[in-house]
Amino acid sequence: MPPARSVRPVLPVVPVLWLLLCLLLTGCGGPAAPRDTGEEDVRRAVAAWSRVPPQRLADIPLEDWSYEVGSVRRDGARATVRAELRYRLAGYDSSPGGSARELTLAEADGQWRVTADRPAPGALPQLWDQGPVTVVEGAHSLVLGGEGQPPATLSGIAAEADRAVPAVSAAWPKPWAGRVVVLVPGSLERMAELLGRPAADYRGMGAVTTGQVGAGPAPADRVVVNPEAYPQLTERGRGVILTHEATHVATRAATTATTPLWLSEGFADWAAYRGGDSTPAQAAPALARAVRRGELPAGLPANEAFAFGGDPEALARAYEGAWLACRLIARTWGDAGLVRLYEAAGRDPLPVALGQALGTDVPALTRAWQESLRADLG
Repeated sequence: MPPARSVRPVLPVVPVLWLLLCLLLTGCGGPAAPRDTGEEDVRRAVAAWSRVPPQRLADIPLEDWSYEVGSVRRDGARATVRAELRYRLAGYDSSPGGSARELTLAEADGQWRVTADRPAPGALPQLWDQGPVTVVEGAHSLVLGGEGQPPATLSGIAAEADRAVPAVSAAWPKPWAGRVVVLVPGSLERMAELLGRPAADYRGMGAVTTGQVGAGPAPADRVVVNPEAYPQLTERGRGVILTHEATHVATRAATTATTPLWLSEGFADWAAYRGGDSTPAQAAPALARAVRRGELPAGLPANEAFAFGGDPEALARAYEGAWLACRLIARTWGDAGLVRLYEAAGRDPLPVALGQALGTDVPALTRAWQESLRADLG
């Protein structure tokens, strides 16, 4: 292809009259689109609103609070704005989290003002959307309590979370924030609203962890406590639950879609029970009953076995079996071997990760696990 050349076009002579007509009729090129000054005023009002978080959130350590406006719909002196709220909890979030919002504005005396700020249709609410929030800060934790949660209850949870964080760091000697944010909604129903699932899915659970798996910062990782089930636990049980959930926070960046759930859930339980005096039969009663009936699992728990809303006994057996698999790996290849496997399984399929990290394969690990179940639970 020949090289491109710069060519200067020859312009024809245009009669002066035609140029005048073009200017008068604006038919040669067309006018610039008029600016919607009303929409610009609405956007400026949202920007002014976002400079300072609402006063009712003054006790929450918020920073980088801003709204990214997506659309503006005006109807006379009222306007509706769809926006993405971005914010960080100072000292806890490594990067801003997001929340889809819908703002209502009203115009008076030529000024637009925000009159309502709520979750966008279909979006999950924030804890403060449910009412006043009480804040308790521990040495390694920030506890946000929903409407009606007594400060004494929140202080107790903060103390338990503060004990959990060092235990997690001992089990997971990789870089992580070393801090957790714990949400304590006002009721089980409020918890379900925050998580976007039916309340029945969480009825027997002490706590859950939110957040997306995958490498990189996880700004919105939150431990959400079930305000009905958590108080019913023993002191030891509460410690196990919070250590388990904090382990998910710590390992989030190393956890991907390729990580088997038996490994991620089993590792969290291994970290929670590590150093304790519970025997396998004491900590895995559901699986022990099954083994004694002669119902030895055919394989390591599948991802589907950890689904919410299923048979509680089957779910318990899945968690217990996952813990005992990780316990076996740590006892056979050392704690460092288990951590090494966890990291490898976040990068490669399990057969490849087992070969790289431990020099074994799935059939061999499964047989060793089954033999340990017979010995420990039979």
